[in-house]
Amino acid sequence: MALINPGSTLTLSLGERSYPIHIGPGLLSRGELIARDLAQPKAVIITNTVVAPLYLDTLRCGLEKQKVAADAIVLQDGEKHKNWLTLNQVFDELLELRAERKTTLIALGGGVIGDLAGFAAAIFQRGTPFIQIPTTLLAQVDSSVGGKTAINHPLGKNMIGTFYQPRAVLADTDTLRTLPDRELSAGIAEVIKYGLIGDLEFFDWLESNMDKLIARDSEVLTYAIERSCRNKAAIVARDEREEGVRALLNFGHTFGHAIESGLGYGQWLHGEAVAAGMVIATHVSRQMGLVSAEAAERTVSLLRRARLPVQGPPLGLDRYLDLMGHDKKVEGGKIRYVLLKNIGEAFISSAVPPDVLAKVLTGEGVGAA
Repeated sequence: MALINPGSTLTLSLGERSYPIHIGPGLLSRGELIARDLAQPKAVIITNTVVAPLYLDTLRCGLEKQKVAADAIVLQDGEKHKNWLTLNQVFDELLELRAERKTTLIALGGGVIGDLAGFAAAIFQRGTPFIQIPTTLLAQVDSSVGGKTAINHPLGKNMIGTFYQPRAVLADTDTLRTLPDRELSAGIAEVIKYGLIGDLEFFDWLESNMDKLIARDSEVLTYAIERSCRNKAAIVARDEREEGVRALLNFGHTFGHAIESGLGYGQWLHGEAVAAGMVIATHVSRQMGLVSAEAAERTVSLLRRARLPVQGPPLGLDRYLDLMGHDKKVEGGKIRYVLLKNIGEAFISSAVPPDVLAKVLTGEGVGAA
């Protein structure tokens, strides 16, 4: 499998709302990639206290060269701040800055910033343009692409939000140099997910290149991001609002979101919870006789090599079931699970026997600690 040259542009095809996904180094300073998608030469950058000192000046400088005026709103960092209080802070500052309906909001940060800024853009003055500039691996390969925006509720993750597509996505691979190791691994969880749900060739490649990925080999990282975005863009183009195949992207997320909510937002990173959730879903699939022992072991082994959790926390069966009952994929009172038939072949089912679920979630089936 040949690697791509650094720097590429994909297109997420949604008719009139199609948009480019730029991937490569040095994109933050390329203001022209942003200016071409602005409705007016004015923008508001939404970022956080961790990312702002690292990248805000570079982004602003690039925009100024294109004669774009860019104000900034700097929020507190962390999943626990992805809530109504922070959203209202964004609205307060937008109004103080006299932002208009054609003022573009630019999300500069990880998944929390992208989700929150996107939701703010969707409902501020009934919709204002926005652009995603993800600075974590997880955001670059997943949350920045596809138009899902949301904030959390104490009873469930991402329960309040909407679908609202950006005008463009800029994934600057240089930002991954400052990413903590734990955050890098969390992003790799979502990368592995694409191989598991529908891209066996990519999964094989990840098995061969995981050590280089962990070591932040530039070419390997760029390829992993490009391949992941290509997979997601193809799925979203077929099913923008998750009425069918897009639900496969939630592999591991029903269990993962329960872990995040049950432990308290921010205790585990999203990718860590998803990794444990994928292991739980794989063990459920194995206990149901759907996936082979070899495929299950390969899945667990690759996640372990990525330095990710391969067991869920001991929340207790009742707590897991209660939290999963609030999942967005519940339909007709039944939880819809994403399960595996094989590596590269996922499907959706509500027919998980309660005894299998209990066995895995209590640790007997190796799903929870």
